[in-house]
Amino acid sequence: MTTDSPISGGAILDLIGAMAPFRQGREVFVIGLTGAVAVGKSTLARALGEAFGDAHVVSTDGFLRANADLEAAGLTMRKGFPESYDSAALHAALAQVRRGPAVFRGYSHHTYDVDPASHQTLDRPAVLIVEGLGLSRAAPLDVLVYLDADEADIETWFTQRLLGLWRIGRDDPTSFYARFADLDGDGARAFAATVWARINRPNLRDHILPLRETADIVVRKKSDHRIAHIATLSRSSHGTGAS
Repeated sequence: MTTDSPISGGAILDLIGAMAPFRQGREVFVIGLTGAVAVGKSTLARALGEAFGDAHVVSTDGFLRANADLEAAGLTMRKGFPESYDSAALHAALAQVRRGPAVFRGYSHHTYDVDPASHQTLDRPAVLIVEGLGLSRAAPLDVLVYLDADEADIETWFTQRLLGLWRIGRDDPTSFYARFADLDGDGARAFAATVWARINRPNLRDHILPLRETADIVVRKKSDHRIAHIATLSRSSHGTGAS
């Protein structure tokens, strides 16, 4: 695990232990990791991947519909909502990867769009961690992990992340954030607040939070990003995937 990660190695081992019953008998173990925008899914996925050693990490971002398609469909302001994803393609890739080579689409946070150059092909990995939005109980996963935190903390983390991307990209004409170069710090913070209130908060409350009730494992974070506790929820069967 990277030394700058706020997530302790002990917490990661506890999470791997909680997932162990879901892995039994599976040659390809597919982990779904979801939660709010900016809650820390990518950081946790990387830490898990390092701890497993033989894991591959992919993001659902690559299965977002392209910006041009979203604009044509009038869904630009719904990016990240369930209808903005190509769920059929995501589910097909998750099913195919158990049988043989499967293509997982890539995404660029620099251009804020699907990036064909970063597509990758995986062939029956021992462990596959797929993190992001757009996941559901209908996806062919072996275990669904929900990363949880207080909404106020998530909003703070989202604002910090957006401001960081804005500072890096505002002077780069190839960056999505170059279009906001005329904003000052207060303007950028106001923009972040608007995005949270109009897009991310409604998506969290209406579409993401309900997954917490159906997840197999819920990981709760503190305001300092450390893991507070890990809860395995009672289910009639473990996972929805097939070995």
